[in-house]
Amino acid sequence: MNSGKRNRIGLRREDKNIWEKRAPLVPSHVHDLIHREDVEIFVQPSQIRVFTDQEYENVGAVVTEDISSCPIIMGIKEIPVRLLEHQKVYAFFSHTTKGQAHNRPMLKTLVENNCTLIDYEKITDDQGRRLVFFGTQAGQAGMLDGFWVYGQKIKLAKGLETPFLKIKQACHYGSLVAAKEAIKKMGQEIYQNGLHPSEVPFICGFLGYGHVSQGAQEIFDLLPVEEIKPEKLSDFYQSRNWSAHRVYKVIFKEEHLVEPIHSSHSFDLQDYYQHPQKYRACFNHYLPYLSMIVNCIYWSPKYPRFVTKENLASHWETEKEPRLQAIIDISCDIEGAVEITYRVTTPDNPVYTYHPLTRKYQDGFYPEGVSLLAIDNLPAEIPLESSVFFSLVLKPFISALAQADYSVPFNKLALPAPLKRAVILYRGEFTPDYKYMEKFIRNITS
Repeated sequence: MNSGKRNRIGLRREDKNIWEKRAPLVPSHVHDLIHREDVEIFVQPSQIRVFTDQEYENVGAVVTEDISSCPIIMGIKEIPVRLLEHQKVYAFFSHTTKGQAHNRPMLKTLVENNCTLIDYEKITDDQGRRLVFFGTQAGQAGMLDGFWVYGQKIKLAKGLETPFLKIKQACHYGSLVAAKEAIKKMGQEIYQNGLHPSEVPFICGFLGYGHVSQGAQEIFDLLPVEEIKPEKLSDFYQSRNWSAHRVYKVIFKEEHLVEPIHSSHSFDLQDYYQHPQKYRACFNHYLPYLSMIVNCIYWSPKYPRFVTKENLASHWETEKEPRLQAIIDISCDIEGAVEITYRVTTPDNPVYTYHPLTRKYQDGFYPEGVSLLAIDNLPAEIPLESSVFFSLVLKPFISALAQADYSVPFNKLALPAPLKRAVILYRGEFTPDYKYMEKFIRNITS
């Protein structure tokens, strides 16, 4: 790497879709990096980014279309294959570590171009906890969209003028503050006037309890809410001791989602993580009681699926009027924890409906079946709050990222440990922790 350019970073323009308005570094943090850390920052112009080109220029950044002089290129989402340059250091969410098919050509091109790839998702502490993430914002936006989805679906399915109809998609609010105010007003209406009897009890199931789930619950908890423990859900429902003037939430952890295959064994979290083949999904026991599911849980193919086509079909066959109206799949793993997630969606075409008995999909809302939202860049719907939070947690790593010498062998690369753990490729070679990914690019035409 040219030492004269070692401290130069380029921020690329996001081009995933017209809704992607986020930035990895906000102008105020760019100012600090330029004037206090001696980092040069070049910024590609953008007409949709939540911060204007002028705001970056005002803090000393160079706004230019051509950022090819920057040895390090940073972004948020995947970079189109045609734009990948030779021997660059790239930092973005690559969505490749699970072998995601749609990004394998990009991964192979990075290898062929002798690039270094740093994936934000893999910046972790010594305990493996992520340090740089959009999880909270994904949950917030997902829950806002979830209320909107439920309102649209319940009106179509049952002809109800539910209070949920007053909620818009997250991307149609000027700010998260404005969205929260709308939720609070809806909550007041539910508290004062109640929901229609056919909606009651409104029970939302949250799969997972991490940052994504916490963000979703933060929005949900703006309503008059009562939490029901999973093990109490059946008794609560059968008791009919519920209220039309409140909503209910259930938080499902691993011990509620799976059970040991052998009845003589008991659930053990670490055993499940290490030997998932010894467990089977049991979430289907809760399906009859839920109005909506919000999937926030991390999943990989070694784990069981929690919402399966078979379970949904069985539920639809046995229930005269199935309660489940909507699934908000924030995690967005294709045919993953939620098996009916067969493709991701976008804010301008956010929903498709799956009918468990015919097993057919239709774009948009339909009265029969489960309507599913699977937007894979939900934080982009609240771009200001998302960018500020992300930049705040990313900024401490930028100086070291810019100053590192990428010409030395990987074992001598001087990066902070959390950042070095996130180096998937180093000069076109998979690093030791990611050697398993070599199989993902075999027989791939880039």
